[in-house]
Parts: sequence; structure tokens; C-alpha cells
Amino acid sequence: MTTPETIASNAVAVSARSQDDHISALRFITCGSVDDGKSTLIGRLLVDSKAVLQDHLAGVQRQGETDLALLTDGLSAEREQGITIDVAYRYFATEARKFIIGDAPGHEQYTRNMVTAASSADAAVVLVDATKLDWQNPQLALLQQTRRHSLLAHLLRVHSLVFAVNKLDAVADPALAWQHISAALEAFAESAGITAHATVPVSALKGWNVVDQQPGWCGYNGPSLLQILELLPNTPADTDLALAFPVQWVEKFHDSNVTSQGRRVFWGRVAAGSVAPGSTVQIFPSGQTATVAQVLDHARRPVGVPAGLSAGIILDREVDVSRGDWILAAPVASVVAEDDFDTPASASPWPGRKELSATVAWMDDEPLVAGRAYLALHGHRWVKAKVKRVVHKLNINTLAEEDATQLEPNAIGHVELLLQEALPAAAFAKARVLGSLILVDTASHKTAAAVLVN
Repeated sequence: MTTPETIASNAVAVSARSQDDHISALRFITCGSVDDGKSTLIGRLLVDSKAVLQDHLAGVQRQGETDLALLTDGLSAEREQGITIDVAYRYFATEARKFIIGDAPGHEQYTRNMVTAASSADAAVVLVDATKLDWQNPQLALLQQTRRHSLLAHLLRVHSLVFAVNKLDAVADPALAWQHISAALEAFAESAGITAHATVPVSALKGWNVVDQQPGWCGYNGPSLLQILELLPNTPADTDLALAFPVQWVEKFHDSNVTSQGRRVFWGRVAAGSVAPGSTVQIFPSGQTATVAQVLDHARRPVGVPAGLSAGIILDREVDVSRGDWILAAPVASVVAEDDFDTPASASPWPGRKELSATVAWMDDEPLVAGRAYLALHGHRWVKAKVKRVVHKLNINTLAEEDATQLEPNAIGHVELLLQEALPAAAFAKARVLGSLILVDTASHKTAAAVLVN
């Protein structure tokens, strides 16, 4: 597990990035089990960092005391029940950095909301409620939702994960509780293959180690949670891969004097690699090739654009390209041996696939069973998908892969999918956008699953 000293070594790099707001802003979520204090923690971050106006603060008073959770729990149902139901986003900034916070619900039935928030996060803060655990036991067991949310954040390639042990002020021996719980978290992370950037003891209610350090409390002398967040890196874009560009919108200029010279502009966000004039590309699925004549950034300036940023691509000739198509790096010529002769061949960096082996976070209320058909969304392209086989499901408690014929709601498992049309899908561990899909129920149109290609 990364030490506070290792985190501090990133300070120079973060400081160098701080002049670029787009890069330096950190998107993070708070997750974990229900009533672990996630909303209260965010409220404490906002209040102690002076990001809440006095009139707003006065509006969250209950019986003369400030209810910090109400700063994020804005739905009437959330305030009535005292729980978080939907993801709430809040924004604040310190002298070192800007932040975008997603407050994810802890209830198991709202796991789909947590997955939505985690899919675009740079970091995840997993809260652990010390009062819910057998903290006197050195071999204590973590809560199931703590394990599930940590695994989901890991599967979704959330770049940084931080464990925050909350409510230690409410136990009889905070130092002993911190020792046992932090050891249990470290053991769980190691067994699950998760790299935790830090573990920190906090009291969201009293503000200890949230914004300001509480030296020596629980025997911990490291940085506060906010100091850790200020130094975490952003998720790196997949810029070192071949070009992959999902077309979201096709724009036609009728004025030949405009930059596009009358040609269509294909807009979208670069998923992998980078795009620059002169690149040879291939359209998927038609297979037509063309050369990039010009690239426009989000402000219509003619520049090259790397992965993670929006771009408009103008080709050197008119080809059939529609929303949902992909503009990919052209196949690279290679040489293969066949019957003792060297034969030229073309290898596409993103070949189309009609069969996928994938990890699934199942979010529908109905179980996933083999044979059912769904709509799959990959980039901006919709295709029909059929579940060929449920290979296994993951036991959240033991992390063992168990044989299964179906996946229950909120389960994580491994399935095989058959697609009606080929998609340029790649392993999620290699390319986030090309390796991710969602499954949608054809009848209810509800999002049924988050799919990560293996």
C-alpha cells in the first residue's frame, strides 16, 4: 500500500499541472456502505474549505445544529429517509486544485448509480464505518458493500483509490480500531489485486483529518484526506494507442468559404491515440479508407487532438460516415510466413469482433440468464447482443470465482456475448472506451449492465 511519503512525492508534478484547469481538476467519488458518512464527509470538505455560502449553510440547520449531509442530499426522499439515492455532484476549489465530487449512494439497490459515477472518476474515496465493524477483532470482516464498491472501482479502472476509516471518534479505543481496520483493508486490497494509494483515519462529523490534520490521532501522522486528494494524479488518457474515434455528430457546412471547404465535419471525442492532418484512417464498419485533411478542436481551431478531448475531423474525400461509425487508424502492413514465402498482410489495430468475453456488473432487477437478447451500446453504435453463456460469478466475500447459470441484481460475473454486428472492441484494461459497453433491456429500455471486455 502506498505510503503518505510516496503521495507527497507527487506534489511537484501536480503543481506543474495546476496552471491547466482542465488537467488539474480532480473528479472523485465517495462510496462504500450505507450510512458510512459519505454525504457528511463531502459536507465537511465543503464547509472547512470555505466553499459554502452562509445562507446555504443556514438552510441545512436541524434543531440548531448543522446537518452536513443535507449539503448533498437534495432530493425530498433523501432528506425524509436520511439516505443518498441518486448521485449528487458538487464543485469546490482550494489554492492547489479544483475538484468535482460525486456523492454515490451506498444502498445495494442503487449500485447502478455508483457505477455511473465511477465510470468517469479519477479517484474513489471508499468510506468505512468503524462502528459497524468488530474493530476489537484483528481478523475482522469488512462489510459487503465496502468490498463491492472497492471491486467495482477497481474493475472500472478508477485510477486512484483511497480508504477513509470514519467515525473512529465514536469507538472506545480509536487507535486499536484504526490498527485492526487498516490491516483488514490492506489484506483485502492485496487479495483483490487492488492498489490503494492511501488509508487515512477521519471523523467527518468533527472534521478530524478531513481538511485539517489531527497529528497523532489514532497513531496516524500522515496527511489529511484533502491533502491526499490534492496530490492524486488525473486518469491518463489512452494517447499511446492507435487512433480510435467514435463519430457522435456529422456537420455539413454549405458555405465553401468555411474552414471545411464544403466537406462534412465528423465530431466526437478521441477515444484512443491522437488525430492529426495527414493520418490515414479506415471507417468502421464500411472499411473505406481516407486521409485526414484537417482536424478542429472544440473551439474550431485547426490543431492535432489527443485522446480524451473533443475534435472535428475533415477527410480528404467524401466517404459514407454516420453517427455510430468509428474512424480508426488504417491497417498496418505486416509480413507473415506462409509456405516458406513472405506474404504481405494488413493487421488492423482495432479489428471487429462478434464474440466477446467480458466482466459484467449486473444492474437490472431481473437476473441475467443465458439466451436473453439485449441492445448493446459501444461508443455511439447500437447493436443487438445475446448472452451466450454465464461463465461464473464473483463471490464478494471470498473473491472466489463460482460456477453460475445466472447473475442476480448487483452481482459481478464473467459472461460470453454474441453480437449481431462486429464492433471494434478491445480489452478494457488496454483501452477504456473501446473496452466498455452497456446492455439495455429491449422492452423496458433500462440500463441492465456495465460490460468490461476481457
